[in-house]
Amino acid sequence: MSQLLEVTSIVPDALGRLPELASNLFFSWHRPTRALFQDLDPELWDQARGNPRLMLRCIDQHKLDAAAVDAAYLGRYREVVDSFDAYLQASPATGSAPLVAYFCAEYGFHESFPIYSGGLGILAGDYCKAASDERLNFVAVGLLYRQGYFTQSVDSDGAQHADYADNDPRDLPVEPVRTPAGEWFKVSVSIGVSQVWARVWRAAVGRVSVYLLDTDCAENTAFDREITHRLYGGDEAIRIRQEMILGIGGVRALRGLGLQPAVWHMNEGHAAFLMLELLGEGMARGLDFDTALEAAAVQCVFTTHTPVAAGHDVFTDELFAGCFGEYVKTLGVPFERVVELGRGPGLHHGFNMTRLALTGARRINGVSRIHGGVSEQLCADHWPDVPPRENPVGFVTNGVHVPTFLAHTWSRFFDAQLGDDWRERLSDADFWRALEQVPDRLFWETAQNVKSRMLDGVRQRLTREYARKGLSSAQLRHVTRLLDPLKPDVLTLGFARRFATYKRASLLLRDRARLARLVGDAERPLLFLFAGKAHPADQPGQQVLREIKQLMLTPEFAGRVVFLEDYDMQLSRWLVSGVDVWLNNPIAPLEASGTSGIKAAVNGRLNLSVLDGWWAEAFDGRNGWGIPGTHVQDPERRDALDAELMLDTLEEEVLPLYYTRGNEGYSPQWVQYCKRAMMTVIPQFNMRRMVHDYTEGMYLPTAALHARCAADDQAGARQLAQWKQRLRRAWNGVSLRRVGDLPRELARAGRLQLGVAAALNGLTPQDVRIEFFGRRLLPRASDDPPALSSYRNGVEDGVWRAVLQPTGQVDGDGSHVFALDAAPPSSGQYSTEVRITPAHPLLAHPLEMGLMKRL
Repeated sequence: MSQLLEVTSIVPDALGRLPELASNLFFSWHRPTRALFQDLDPELWDQARGNPRLMLRCIDQHKLDAAAVDAAYLGRYREVVDSFDAYLQASPATGSAPLVAYFCAEYGFHESFPIYSGGLGILAGDYCKAASDERLNFVAVGLLYRQGYFTQSVDSDGAQHADYADNDPRDLPVEPVRTPAGEWFKVSVSIGVSQVWARVWRAAVGRVSVYLLDTDCAENTAFDREITHRLYGGDEAIRIRQEMILGIGGVRALRGLGLQPAVWHMNEGHAAFLMLELLGEGMARGLDFDTALEAAAVQCVFTTHTPVAAGHDVFTDELFAGCFGEYVKTLGVPFERVVELGRGPGLHHGFNMTRLALTGARRINGVSRIHGGVSEQLCADHWPDVPPRENPVGFVTNGVHVPTFLAHTWSRFFDAQLGDDWRERLSDADFWRALEQVPDRLFWETAQNVKSRMLDGVRQRLTREYARKGLSSAQLRHVTRLLDPLKPDVLTLGFARRFATYKRASLLLRDRARLARLVGDAERPLLFLFAGKAHPADQPGQQVLREIKQLMLTPEFAGRVVFLEDYDMQLSRWLVSGVDVWLNNPIAPLEASGTSGIKAAVNGRLNLSVLDGWWAEAFDGRNGWGIPGTHVQDPERRDALDAELMLDTLEEEVLPLYYTRGNEGYSPQWVQYCKRAMMTVIPQFNMRRMVHDYTEGMYLPTAALHARCAADDQAGARQLAQWKQRLRRAWNGVSLRRVGDLPRELARAGRLQLGVAAALNGLTPQDVRIEFFGRRLLPRASDDPPALSSYRNGVEDGVWRAVLQPTGQVDGDGSHVFALDAAPPSSGQYSTEVRITPAHPLLAHPLEMGLMKRL
């Protein structure tokens, strides 16, 4: 049996901070830092998959020694070190900012750190990077998977093969967290009858610390050591244990480090067990269950990314009881009381992690405007009396970390054409209009330079794949004949993402004859690049992949449809920056947000995409092509119609625009579209904007309310819990009746006068809010909330709200009289009603109790 022996190089003193640079994920978005490592040995850099820690240990000593006396290299090294130090030492944006703790099951920082599977993880990684850039008071928590996600290979039949390999922690940008005594810091969680220990690691993401938990500890049983072995691997028994370690263990890790977050952000329901730990902390301090629940929930923010109920984790009663039996005993409350936290209204079985998060958070959001509406409907029964469009679910549309995904060539272009302060003006829409003044030829040549680099990288990747598999060089030449970096003039379309069936990777392949005619046109050739992984358990997704791979090998499509295996962040950066058109054709409205198309547009590439997720907010008719989803009942007919519309647009609009070239050798109108894609998408869909929207719309209000509730030994939380109990007991006896009639007509200059008598069943007028509500029918009001964030305080179009005030008068039956004297906001026809809802100054959302009665 062979055994690995590693002979490590010694870093010369002159380059003594290279290991430090390799250990901070700042390198993942700072191109000059990566170049320091890559230029030491480009071939080894590729072999190490861009992993600077592994490369430093394995590089030839002579190459390190030569760099240590190379004046040019040393100059670059010092510049990088100075930039790194200045970045880390920048003062916090706000000295008194509340600490935010961000929990997620996966993070995608860089391809050399494989603890991510797809969009959720890459978004979380981008978010941490932007939190660092913005100097937030921020910490993140996740799991350190020994295997991470799988490495993909696809054979000539199109069958996907998943290979899992253990990661050596020495190769990862993590360090053990040590106690003051120098011991490895560990936390324990009761799971069933076992006490499961987790080691704590720290990853540095610029200024941000990300703490990662790992159960591969000697103290654990063999079964428990496997809990964090594989990302999204194993059965439900492993999944619930992973989520307990993440949520409960993560809270305990931060507490053990002396951190006291004011805001706990659950990025998807995987982390929702953290609120049970916060609940337990409150009860351990002597709070009753209801007060502890309020004290915990007022600190929590929940972001849902799932547009269908089937995507939510639901654990059986038996599994939940088996894992949480001992844990619940420590709370000293009936087991069913805890189980109810994870059950929807009227349900009597199953523990739903999304329901737990809804119960345990007071601010909740989806990840695009459309997804916010979908989530309102999906979660509507949590607030049964409230119209879904008005319930507490809001949205913040996703963005991307521009420095990570913008091609370095474009960075240099911006430095030269816009000034090097563009990095600080990412969200300044007026600033980005300066791209209109950039000469079209210069813009086009820069874009083609980026495309050539992509084609070269993809060609090399395929060459290595074919050599590894022992395939023929003739077949390789045939497959790569359009991947010519010296002739980047073929219209190239890219589709790369997780191969889930709702994403419909093979949609454009439905009409093979038409597609063959389009790709075979010698005057206007087409090249399709596909990449993506299907989950090993997702057989339908693997069938889609198989279909594309087999098509790639047929005579009419060989070299024109190309599948690139083992999709990772490196390949993602190449494709989003280099293809001409980015495809996205999900079944609407199942794309919660999507971010790959944002990355493409940031690089001046055009989206040809279904109007779902982020693209529905970004598309303006001149920055790409938006395809309205077909709403028909039959899935086959829906896909056929959507495919036809996509191909129509490709043939009738995209191809002519690209290939209409004059004496310039390029299409000026195409360049205008590309410029507009950059100008419109960069300022609105960058991660800095997204972090700002979360901070202003969710974090600061959450922290402020938490402080009010926690003051004086949780006096506010006690008051709120008691008030809610009293309110619920009385609510069935609350009713409204009009005092007088509502007029049929009202002059624009007139005033609406209205009286209502409210039977409050022992409540006081201060316990309720009575509101006149009108929605304008003519002229018809827009149904869409503002783009990007529902937490921006915009005026609702066509909505008339006015609060009735108590008059002090009490009717003979004990009802309290409320009156309104208000001017109409505009002329038109309104559908009106009068509503009564609970009211308390410590409610995070006026409708969070889900109680409403209408008249």
